[in-house]
Amino acid sequence: MKKTLLAYLKDESGQTSTEYILLVAVVALIVFKFKDVASTRLNKITEDVFGKAESFVDQIE
Repeated sequence: MKKTLLAYLKDESGQTSTEYILLVAVVALIVFKFKDVASTRLNKITEDVFGKAESFVDQIE
């Protein structure tokens, strides 16, 4: 019995479609959970970069 259980646990023959569906579902939940936080941070980073670029261009003129 112990050998059978260990053989089962060591078996890495591949993932089933159910496992892939569960993985996609978990990733989707994480994305939707942190969508607003990521959007806010990306907007701030973008505004900072373009603001610095604009001031750099203004200094050149």
